[in-house]
Amino acid sequence: MTLSKAWDWNKEKRSIWLEPSEDSYYIVHKWKAKNFKRVLDFGCGLGRHAIFFAKQGFDVSAFDLSDSAIEHLRAWAERENLTIDIVTADMHNLPYADNSFDAIFAYHVISHTDSVGIEKIISEISRVLKVGGEIYLSLCSKETWSFTEAGFPKLDENTVVKIEDGPENGIPHFYVTREDILDLFANYNIERIRHVDDCYYSGAKQSSKHYYIAASLLAK
Repeated sequence: MTLSKAWDWNKEKRSIWLEPSEDSYYIVHKWKAKNFKRVLDFGCGLGRHAIFFAKQGFDVSAFDLSDSAIEHLRAWAERENLTIDIVTADMHNLPYADNSFDAIFAYHVISHTDSVGIEKIISEISRVLKVGGEIYLSLCSKETWSFTEAGFPKLDENTVVKIEDGPENGIPHFYVTREDILDLFANYNIERIRHVDDCYYSGAKQSSKHYYIAASLLAK
């Protein structure tokens, strides 16, 4: 299993990482309707979703591997007068008790591992999530440019390491197909899998494809 490596947030200047994602607005509405209370922002980065969920009244915990990201979130939460349980941690070994959370939001984070690591991460998610609790997460698609065309070095048949300027340099990325997702989440009731192509952004044509998965835990 590859070792985890944190993003270098000093090399990321885009404001997008300070704004809640489109998906999070729907998820907040859905989880409120289900009366969920305890939510984990899994790999929180600078904290855009932890802040958003906390403002909506959820009891939020958040972790990230990057110390600088965690300090940014702590300062942000203090400015907003929000109480969030914030820790530095590795997603392969979560510092939470079994059955701690009603829901887990993992946006563009659990792909940062290899084929062995992804199974460990999903096992940890299942451990800290209550039976019947929900996940919303994203995974990199094997149809995306960075897997099919970029020529990045491969760690295994599903994993490449990005070697380009920016915050993700040297970080592994695990890629999947729809069938891989069904296998990985066999003990979940999968409500929906979306396959999205962000084909134009930052003023240029792109080929950035991700899967977005909504599911609930059936059994341990």
